[in-house]
Amino acid sequence: MKRAWWKLRRSRRVQRWMLVLVIGTLVAAAWFVRASYQALIAYPDRAGVGTASAIDVVIPAGSSFPQVLELLIDAGVFPADEATKFRLFVLHKGAARKVTAGPHQFRGDMTPTEILDELQRKQQRKTLRATIPEGKNMLDVAQILAAAGVSDAAALEAAMRDPKLLARLGIVAQTAEGYMFPDTYQFNVDDEPAAVIERMVTRHREVYAELRRRYRNEAQDLADDLQFDDHDVVTLASIVEKETGAKHERPLIAGVFLNRLRFPSFKPKRLETDPTIIYGCTVPATKSEACKSFEGRIRRVHLRDPDNPYNTYTHEGLPPGPITNPGKSALEAVFAPKKSRFLYFVARNDGTHQFSKSVAEHEAAVDLFQRKGAVGDGSAAGAADE
Repeated sequence: MKRAWWKLRRSRRVQRWMLVLVIGTLVAAAWFVRASYQALIAYPDRAGVGTASAIDVVIPAGSSFPQVLELLIDAGVFPADEATKFRLFVLHKGAARKVTAGPHQFRGDMTPTEILDELQRKQQRKTLRATIPEGKNMLDVAQILAAAGVSDAAALEAAMRDPKLLARLGIVAQTAEGYMFPDTYQFNVDDEPAAVIERMVTRHREVYAELRRRYRNEAQDLADDLQFDDHDVVTLASIVEKETGAKHERPLIAGVFLNRLRFPSFKPKRLETDPTIIYGCTVPATKSEACKSFEGRIRRVHLRDPDNPYNTYTHEGLPPGPITNPGKSALEAVFAPKKSRFLYFVARNDGTHQFSKSVAEHEAAVDLFQRKGAVGDGSAAGAADE
């Protein structure tokens, strides 16, 4: 009987101690939760432990948030043992993907809120202005952009020849030649070469689409009569662009080339235009043997060269692709050429051309302006007799 009483007494004592332990644990837990909650509430506005000295950090484009954290720790914006708290704070704010790339300035005594605000600060992006004139080929364009500080010329040229980029941009050719619209652009200082090329191609698409809509019937006539597609239109426009700087002549020159392709009596259907030879000898990555001797002046060996695919003296029809990047008026000239019976033209040494219907007329004009050095008066008189 005594033994049972003793056991009961000991059991009650254990229960009391267990109750004290449970209550103590609950009190400690409650204190911890309260302290943690207070710390959590206070964390965003708690000053850092560092100094007020400026800390410059550059966030590279495309950085993940863990990479950003590493940069901040390495720079001393906050210690490594604060990284988890700051990460949770940023995730709670839903701001992990709102960090802006570029230069940022911090201090070691900044609060987490101030640090996050700086990380999300909109960057003032430096821009570069570049003007691409009409009639420049891709190598010229690369040099112009490089001179403006947009990018390295070699990197730009590589992008212009990149098959993957061309496929993405819908260019069915070996280069972006012809599709980099001549205009004035503002590029971001950190734009990649591919983005620069895409910007100019997009501008070409905008202008070309507007012309295509305006000259819908004329575009269909070109397709029906000559099986011209959009690439052919751009190619012929590039030749027109190179043949004259006189805007009023472009529709007439486009008409001459189209006459050569359309008139049954004109055979063989060679365009016989010097700029195509020059292009084939200077821009393509692979050049003919004759072109390897090209030094800026067309010689007989270049005129007779059958291995230069851009030689319109030995190949009928259009060359494989554009020979420059045509502007709006050259593109429009192909859609809306001036109708005439002209088949030939020669420079009048005044920026304009003398147009002829027959070989005899043309030879007489060549003798007058090229051999005897006559100079026109700058008027459109050479096209008056149609």
